Order: sequence, then C-alpha cells, then structure tokens
Amino acid sequence: MKHKTFWSFWLVPALVLTLSACSSTPAEDAADSAITADSAEEDTPQPEDAGEPEFDFSDDRDPWEEFNRRMWSFNRNILDPFFVTPAATGWSYIPKPVRSGLYNMTENLTEPASVVNNVLQGKGKSSAVSVGRFVLNSTIGLLGFFDVATPMGLVQDKESFGETLAVWGSPDGPYIMLPGIGPTVVVDRGGDFVDDLYSPTNYFNFYVSLARYAIRGLEQRLEVRELEPMLESSLDEYAFVRDVYFSYWRDKVYDGEPPREDRWDQDLDDWDNWDDYSWVEDSASDASWSDREDEQAWQTIKRAN
Repeated sequence: MKHKTFWSFWLVPALVLTLSACSSTPAEDAADSAITADSAEEDTPQPEDAGEPEFDFSDDRDPWEEFNRRMWSFNRNILDPFFVTPAATGWSYIPKPVRSGLYNMTENLTEPASVVNNVLQGKGKSSAVSVGRFVLNSTIGLLGFFDVATPMGLVQDKESFGETLAVWGSPDGPYIMLPGIGPTVVVDRGGDFVDDLYSPTNYFNFYVSLARYAIRGLEQRLEVRELEPMLESSLDEYAFVRDVYFSYWRDKVYDGEPPREDRWDQDLDDWDNWDDYSWVEDSASDASWSDREDEQAWQTIKRAN
C-alpha cells in the first residue's frame, strides 16, 4: 500500500502535465520553453549553495572516535533495548524502599575508597566524614541498607583514585566507549583497579560482586530514563553523550566548581569596543539550549552516581 500511494502521488501530476502538453500549440510550446529555461537558470542553485551544511562533531579528546561510535551503536541499539532496558523494567517493579536500600548498600561499599582518596587529595575533613558514614551506616544502618549518616549531617563526598590522579595533574587519557558500561576516560576506569585493592568487595565471592554491579547498573538505568527525550532530539546522540560525560567528569574532578572556559575568562566590562565582540552574543544564543540540555543531563547523571 505504501508503494502504491507513493507512485500514485507522482503519477497524477505526470498525467496532467502530459495532457496539457498535448493540448498546447507550437507557439505556446516555444514560449513555455523559453520561460522554463529562464526560470531554471534563475532557480538553479550555485555550487556553494548546494546541500545542507555538515556539522563537525569531532573532538580532540576522542582520538578513537571511529571505534567508539561503533561501540555506542552496539550499546544503544543492541545491549540497551534487548537486555538492559527489559531488565531495568523488571527491576522497577520491586518496591522503591527495597531498591533504594539495596542501592544504599552498594554506595556504602564505596566509602573506604573515599576515605583514602580524600586523604590523598588533601581533604582531611571529607575523609573523616567518609569514615563516619561507613561506621554509622554499616552498624546502625544495617550494612548500609539505611543511610542514617546523611540526616545526621554527614553528606557523602565520594572520590576515586582516578579523580585523585586527575586532581594532581594526570592527563585524562583518551575518551573511550566501553561495552555495557558506557563513556569514560582511561584515567577514570584505570583508577578503579587501585580502589579495588582496599575495597570490602575483596571479601565477597564472584556472585555477590556481580549482584552489586547489577543493582547499581539497573538503578542508574532507571535514573537516566528522563534523558531519553533530550538524547533523541540531539543532532548527534554520540556527541551529546560525550559532551555530557566530560561535563560530569570535570564536575567530579573539581568538586562541582570547574574552571570557566578560556573564551569566557576575560572580563567583558573591560573590553573597549563591544562591537568587535558581537560574536559573543550570537554564540551564546546558539549555545544556550545546548548548555541547558547538558546541564540537565549532567545533574541527572550526578544523582545516579
């Protein structure tokens, strides 16, 4: 039916034009040909106007983009719709208090790493808070099922060894899209191996550790569902996810206060001739929607992590 409709759409005008041509006189044909030629010449686009402009989504931080895009397609089109989303949907039927409690237990297991890394970053107070959180939640909170520390004013300051390396000037390394895990940078995932050396998870068997990662993954997948509309409306889903990840990573490294981009470091009030910098207003208006989009996505990911 679809093909029939398509061909009928073009066949009717063609028949009308054919019948009109048969009923016209030679003089009319000549005049029409001249008009048509002039119109075609005027309407023919110049080479520089042909086609839509292409957007360049390349990023120097992403040298393995070809591989990463393939892995993104695998995650997005195979793993997520056929495995992760159905599992997360099933997980959502478990009562919220139970899901939250189990997720709190996995969060409690990250506190020892935060103790060490807060010390390495010179944040003694935050390290003491992490110690207090782990003790209170592991005892009164029944192995972390209940987060009793936060209502007492001990707010979590989660740190990883990858963040510690970045704080002390280590380069992030290439951006990489991992199967089933998603976006990251080498220093972020590489630091996990060090954190695991003093993690309580060393005392768990394989199945308990697997359950821990499954709980975290499923709960976080439910949290990021609200990003789907923004993801689907973006010009390039892969580039959008990459930009959001780097915003999130910078937020982690700089504890929520990342430095401003170099382009905005100048004091606008000190510029002598604002007309010379009219591009700023245009660029700001063009980027405002994208910035708000990244900000909302970034805050959602922060809540999930």
